[in-house]
Amino acid sequence: MLNIIYSLIAGVVQGLTEFLPVSSSGHLLVLHDFLKFDFVDNLAFDVVLHWGTLLALIIFFRKDLVRYVLAFFGSFRHWNIKENLDQRLAWYLALATIPAGLAGLLWENQIETVLRASWLVAVMLILFGLFLYLADVIFSKSKEIRQLGWVGALIIGVAQALALIPGVSRSGATIIAGLSQKLKRDQAARFSFLLSVPIVFLAGLKKIVDLISVDALMSGDWLILAVGFFASFISGYFCIKYFLRFLQSHSLKIFAYYRIIFGIIILLVLYFG
Repeated sequence: MLNIIYSLIAGVVQGLTEFLPVSSSGHLLVLHDFLKFDFVDNLAFDVVLHWGTLLALIIFFRKDLVRYVLAFFGSFRHWNIKENLDQRLAWYLALATIPAGLAGLLWENQIETVLRASWLVAVMLILFGLFLYLADVIFSKSKEIRQLGWVGALIIGVAQALALIPGVSRSGATIIAGLSQKLKRDQAARFSFLLSVPIVFLAGLKKIVDLISVDALMSGDWLILAVGFFASFISGYFCIKYFLRFLQSHSLKIFAYYRIIFGIIILLVLYFG
């Protein structure tokens, strides 16, 4: 029973922090290191949590995704990227996916070992909390996604690659980059969420292959995995919905403050141990 409760908590944490700019990987590492969440195969659990948030993304943005997929393949028959907004955004999303895809392939081992340390998570939480605050204050926020150029899309893609470091936050880094391109807060978040679909999908497929290769799933873990999956899906869906609504009339400063305070607490706990 306790394991199911832990799975529920981890699923909710994943669903919320995957989309809020506070770092899902950082929070899950802290849960594991400080609360000893080690009750199920870590790789399998990581897969189901991320696929839960992926399902939330697909369902919430289903109409947009269908349009962009059709426009992407339609561009091979009739290239009209200048006039066709759906084609343009589909290719921008594809372009912006490349940096994180390459970084994941080239540095997967370092990301999974050297970079998964609580002190580094804390430092990244604080550092990118400062960046988030400055981006929210400094940059003008006047553009819609349709006004984004290919250079801006690539900059956001590079930011997504940096977010492979635990504690940075994929949504945080890409929203910061979006703000640097003068996107409105909710528009930066929207592009960030759409951009996460292909990279989370591809990463999930890679991890499923890893699971199969090591025969990692065990029958006794299915209930725990299912609870984590549905918890991340449900919490993730509502987080997307209300976070986008929140950003239409609120700043991101509260998330910057949270990151900095949380990072300092982690460092203090590690130091006084």
